[in-house]
Amino acid sequence: MKRLEQLRTADERELAPRVKAEIQRELQRLGLVLQMIKAIEKERNAMALGKAPSTYGNAKKVQQLVKIGSIGPEIATVVVGEVFFRQFNNRQEVASYVGLTPSHFQSGPSSRDQRISKAGNPKARTIMLELAWFWIRFQPDSPLTIWFRERVGTAKGRIRRIAIVAVARKLLIALWRYLETGVVPTGAKLKALSKS
Repeated sequence: MKRLEQLRTADERELAPRVKAEIQRELQRLGLVLQMIKAIEKERNAMALGKAPSTYGNAKKVQQLVKIGSIGPEIATVVVGEVFFRQFNNRQEVASYVGLTPSHFQSGPSSRDQRISKAGNPKARTIMLELAWFWIRFQPDSPLTIWFRERVGTAKGRIRRIAIVAVARKLLIALWRYLETGVVPTGAKLKALSKS
């Protein structure tokens, strides 16, 4: 409140009382929203780490994903909520649902794959690309990370962006297999979670 009293207009005049009151109300709203976000994050983290009973239908899947290094409660909750809340028959369906499959081009004898289709869930695609970068950073000994580094080397720009999409697709499929069969992605480090 003291800082609000020190605010001045561009021409160094004191703020009008109504303007101060409006700013004060906005600050109170912001405080309420931040308080609500903290409560939701606390509930989500407790559910993801299995520290509290949850009414969330896919809590078990979130808890399984959080066991893998480089995946935290936020990413696990979004991936499960956006992708793994439903059943898929095969890996192509999983990658297509997220929009990480290449578009196919065929004209006469020419047949090739082009850029990714982006026809799927944009939020899931974004979070998977973010997770792919985390995977490269925090799972340095996994075959997927080694493949990425061998493929990209020291290249920058377009080559890295194309390769990270491939990592995201392969990682998404590996996570789907993990949730369906319990087979941990090859070379992935698991976290040591405590239920205290």
